[in-house]
Amino acid sequence: MSIREATRDDIEAIREVARHSWAADPPAVVSRETVTDRVDEWYAPDRLADDIARPRALVLVADEGGVVGFSHAVLSAATGHVLRLYVDPDHRGRGLGGELLTATRDALFDRGAETLQAMVLTENEPGNAFYRAFGFEPVGEAETTIGGEPHPETTYVLERTVESEQSPAN
Repeated sequence: MSIREATRDDIEAIREVARHSWAADPPAVVSRETVTDRVDEWYAPDRLADDIARPRALVLVADEGGVVGFSHAVLSAATGHVLRLYVDPDHRGRGLGGELLTATRDALFDRGAETLQAMVLTENEPGNAFYRAFGFEPVGEAETTIGGEPHPETTYVLERTVESEQSPAN
């Protein structure tokens, strides 16, 4: 498995990982119709192509002869914002998410980030546990709207330190 920067050729595969992930994870939180609409909006081909080409954006893919996961982040001043990180449900449980997060963290720190921020739906306990396992600390809660419905979202922060640049023990 390799982790590399995404190219335009990866766009449809990224969209497919997002569709599979959303379909598998939040059925009790978000309707399937809303999932389809949001994936089509958030991962519109032109929008993804723009982010892949934008210097302050970072889109990485986990590639095992095809894209099986991805991360999407942006750098704003000295803060790296991890917008999304998904591993296809058929490829979970092998540490790919951790490898993607580590590569994303390292790339953002290399590009000048001093702080990383991630937001996770509060109802998504596996997602919240994932970020906590990598040293992210919850710093607040806000509300986001998905498909016209409000959902609480937890904000996590990771400060750049020697400890934060090490992966958690498995």
